[in-house]
Amino acid sequence: MVDKSIFGDLNSLTGEDKEKMSAMIDKLQARDSLRMYNSLVERCFVDCVDKFYRRSLTKKEETCVRRCAEKFLRHSVLLGSSFAELNQGASTSD
Repeated sequence: MVDKSIFGDLNSLTGEDKEKMSAMIDKLQARDSLRMYNSLVERCFVDCVDKFYRRSLTKKEETCVRRCAEKFLRHSVLLGSSFAELNQGASTSD
């Protein structure tokens, strides 16, 4: 369960501190997005590319990469939705 007292502390921050906190959160979100993208690329490449002897992917490899990426993105959306529901439930259960 989330400690609700931390939200009171955030509201007491000065404008400058809130801006710093917002910038830090933006930086962390960008870093996490890059990590997710890199994980997607590595996972799909390892799973789908059999041989590295051409400049382009075979049709089979292209299809595999597309499906892999679609599954990864669907999973991310579902996970994000579940997290949002849990977060919303936690904030309304005071």
